[in-house]
This record gives sequence, C-alpha cells and structure tokens, in this order.
Amino acid sequence: MKNTKLFLLLAVAGALLFPALMPADTVVEEIIARVNNEIITRSEYARSRDQLKQEIQQQAPSNSDRAFAERQRDVLRDLIDQQLLLQKGKDMGVTGDTELIKRLDEMRKQMNLESMEDLEKAAQAQGISYEEFKQNTRNQIITQRVIGQEVGQHLALNKDDVKKFYDEHQAEMQQPEQIRLSEILVAPKAATPPAADAGSTPPAPTQAESDAQLAAAQAKAQDLLEQIRKGASFEDLAKKQSDGPSAAQGGDLNYFKRGTLAKELEDRVFALKAGETTDVIRTKQGFVILKVTEHQMAGAPTLKEVEPRIQDALYMQKLQPALRAYLSKLREEAFIDIKPGYIDSGASAKQTKPVETTARNATAKNLKKKKKLGVF
Repeated sequence: MKNTKLFLLLAVAGALLFPALMPADTVVEEIIARVNNEIITRSEYARSRDQLKQEIQQQAPSNSDRAFAERQRDVLRDLIDQQLLLQKGKDMGVTGDTELIKRLDEMRKQMNLESMEDLEKAAQAQGISYEEFKQNTRNQIITQRVIGQEVGQHLALNKDDVKKFYDEHQAEMQQPEQIRLSEILVAPKAATPPAADAGSTPPAPTQAESDAQLAAAQAKAQDLLEQIRKGASFEDLAKKQSDGPSAAQGGDLNYFKRGTLAKELEDRVFALKAGETTDVIRTKQGFVILKVTEHQMAGAPTLKEVEPRIQDALYMQKLQPALRAYLSKLREEAFIDIKPGYIDSGASAKQTKPVETTARNATAKNLKKKKKLGVF
C-alpha cells in the first residue's frame, strides 16, 4: 500500500519532469529543443512520454490507447511550458526551498512514515533517485507559484457566475444523508500474568479480574470524554490514547450513510450535529466515544456549503485558457528552437524562430533576440 501511495504522490509531484544537472562525465544526449539557455533532451522527452502512458493506463485502462494517442502530441509542449515557467520563477526569485520541506513532510505523513529517511528509502525502493524526486517536487512548487502570481491572481470570480453554476448543477449535487465519524476506542487491558513454566498456558483471568479491567477501561474512556467536553482536541487524544486501528488518522472512520450502521448506534450518531460527540458507548471491543465531524443532510447542499468548491471549479475553467495565453506570451519573448521531426503544439503564431549565425564566441551563452546560437 505504501508503494502505491508513493507512486501516486510521485505522479503528482512529477507531472512535468526535469532531470537534475548532469555530472561532468555524462555523455551528451541528443538535444531536441532549446528554450533560451536550457535544453530538452530526447531521454527527457521519452521519460515524460512513458510516464504519461502509465498515468493514462491507471486512470482509464479501457480507453488508454486512444487517450494516449490524443495526449502524446502535447508532451514536448508541456516540457517547454515547464522550462519557461521555471525560468520565469528564477527571474522572480522564487526558489521553493521552504515549501519543499513542508511538501515532503506532508507526503511522509500521508504515507504514515516515521521519518524523512523512511521517505527516502521508499523512493529508492521504487527505483527513483531521491534527489531527482526532490528536484521534481521543487520544480512543481516553483511553477505553481509563478502560475498563481502571474495568472491566478488576475482572475476575477463573479458571484453571479457562482449562483448560476449552482442553479444549473443542483441535480448533480443531490446526495443521501451521511455523516463522517471519528472514534476513540478504549479496550480493556489484561493484567500482566506471572511468569509461567516453559510450555505452560497462562491462566485465564478470573471474573473479578475481567470486571476490574472493564471498569478501568470505562473509567479511562469517561475521563477522555470529560477532557473533550472541556476543550481538548478529539483528534490529538485519538492519536495518543485510542486503541482503535484509526488512531494514526486521529480516529477518522470516514463516511457512513443511513442504513450502514447498527440501528441503535445509527439512531445515536445521526441525531448529532457536526462537532458533537456521543457519551461513552459499550461495544464488544471495549468502550468507544464517537464524534460526528460532518453531517450532510439528504438533498442538494446549500450554496453556502458548496460555494468554495464551485469557486474552485470556475477558477480552473478560467485558469486553463488564461494560462495558455500567458505561456504563448512567454514563448513570444523567448528563444525556442525545435529539432525537425518534433512539434511544439503550444507554439504561438507570433514566435520568432531563432536564426543561426556563424559567430561563436565567449558571449554566445547569453542569447539575445534573433541571435540564437547552436543548431541540432
């Protein structure tokens, strides 16, 4: 499971891959595109193409061939997009260093790993260079920052558009009544038995001992409930005190629709509002406290409840064309040369193709408009 989670996290963090700086003794690869002073190699292109194929096969296995045929033409475009955004980020002084540490730690927590060393080992177990993984994550952070500052913050969301979207999609928003539960389970703890002879079976607890264990568990659960009612964090107590399998997730049990819980338990929890907890409940496993973290009523949610999600949907609708226009502008200001046989599907009609000159001197690295040097 951890390997699967890592693969998904890497797929997101590496949506647009870029190689780390090559060692001095690395054989020079075939260059298929130049973007200002940066290059895109054939191996980068092949790696991105293979990754796209894997992602499509996971997302739509029944239609992967057709989907791949449609999207593979944009592989080089996406690589050029990423180079342009990274170069813009460098001009803006965006490094992503602080955010990188936070992002890696979030991945570690999602995978339930104890340390960053464990995350590194998990990456290496997948045959992935940890340094390259970090660089890909950093690149994603930088491009997100550039897009947010240069494109996203200029997008205006109209409240009338939000209301219109809500009205037009209410039928799709219909949902059954359901709640999201978290638990703290306190299981009776058996007393440590006295040392027994080798091969002998430890004696079963007496009735008095069993009663004492139950009483101790009930008292502990009641004490935890009192702490919660005085303001203690349910999630923190679940992580530290719960004996349930959900303890690492702060007690989260996910969603339950009506009819999926035992009737007696269902009547208790569905009567609660979000944020409320039950009394201590006796179960086969011990004593449990349940908290309703969300309570969604049947029918369409109110506009207020889904407004943030609608805003996100409208933002993405506006972002895509605005981002493509911005990237076209960056292309028009850049020096981009593509090897014959490869196509940049995001090329702008206003781009100026670099002109090769015979002047190859010490200043050739500093490219200027219409003085692009170097050919394939």
